[in-house]
Amino acid sequence: MSDHPSTTQGTGNHSDETAWDDRASILPAVQDARIPDGGVPLMRGTFAEMIHRLAMLPEEDRAGYVIAKAGDRSYTAEEAMALASRPDFPAQDP
Repeated sequence: MSDHPSTTQGTGNHSDETAWDDRASILPAVQDARIPDGGVPLMRGTFAEMIHRLAMLPEEDRAGYVIAKAGDRSYTAEEAMALASRPDFPAQDP
């Protein structure tokens, strides 16, 4: 999921590693759809932290938000919850 281009050839590394520590933010879904580079973030942190935060919302409210991952793309609430169920998803600190 983290296919950052190299500085030599400008091509992606295409690793299968999920960059849980990449910077990310939570945005209202309507802002993400209307503004090319996203909108005003409601919250910022690591990709894993933003997935944890989204998971804390009531299920019926999640669809109103997206996670914009730096250097990647936006993830819907449904995609974020699928990532949260992966065995390699980091546990939340107590």
